[in-house]
Amino acid sequence: MTFLKSYLKWIILGITLFFIVSTFRNHWQAVTEISITSQGLLFLFLALIVTLIAHIWSAFVWIRILQLFKQTCSYQWGLKIYLFTNIYKYLPGNVGHFYGRINAVSKQGVSLPVASLSVLLEPLLMAAAALFIALLSHSIGIIETTKNFNILFLQCFLLISVLVGIHPIIINGLLRLVKKIKSKNNQETETIYLQKYPGIILIGEVIFLLFRALGFILALMAFMSINFQQIPIIISAFSFAWLLGLVIPGAPGGLGVFEATIIALLETSSLPIEIVLTTIAIFRLISILAEVIGAGLGYFRFKT
Repeated sequence: MTFLKSYLKWIILGITLFFIVSTFRNHWQAVTEISITSQGLLFLFLALIVTLIAHIWSAFVWIRILQLFKQTCSYQWGLKIYLFTNIYKYLPGNVGHFYGRINAVSKQGVSLPVASLSVLLEPLLMAAAALFIALLSHSIGIIETTKNFNILFLQCFLLISVLVGIHPIIINGLLRLVKKIKSKNNQETETIYLQKYPGIILIGEVIFLLFRALGFILALMAFMSINFQQIPIIISAFSFAWLLGLVIPGAPGGLGVFEATIIALLETSSLPIEIVLTTIAIFRLISILAEVIGAGLGYFRFKT
């Protein structure tokens, strides 16, 4: 087992790099067919910086989740674990980053149920934040995510269910149940509960999505000018597309689902479809590059 563990991280890294390179190859032809000015390159660079900031911000939000469970972890440790494991999402199954974080938190002496809940709470709140933006946009007429009332009702029901389900009464009740079951099996578990409603985390995830949407807008501005009225439409479409890429099973990192959704939402807008297609291909590369740079920062800059 010790022998296997020593090579496991290299196997995971190799598989991760394989999927990243494959993603680059799938979008390379679209990249080579576009022409861009020096000003456009500046906007793409800014899009990369903003996207990287979004991932760093998301790491701080995750650390805050751990703190809500009264876990004493340094920001340096949290940044390293979150940013480095972020590229594991491109492994088959799209859960490698969750496993990496749960394993890292467990090694800090936290029980497996609490470690799992602290890690899984993050994507749940991300989905709630994206759903909130999409429903708000739909209600005020910015974008139309669906014409089916039943689907719209289901979206509202899911959002309300998440907002109620993350209440400390619900979560702590589940933790007490797990503790009771383990006590019957003569397994000692630590008493760690959610201290307060994670509303600040939900706000943090909304800010994360706005950072990501801003990165997409900057990438779009590399090829065309955008007026103020178009910004809410782009943010709303981006949030809904990102939500579907998160929750719908498919390729790692929401690859394919995100692109198809945002094309469907923006093709009826005033944005030229050829520019939208080019921006989507470029933005996928920017997102992957930002995650790779973040992983490098996590490994080399935030060593613990």
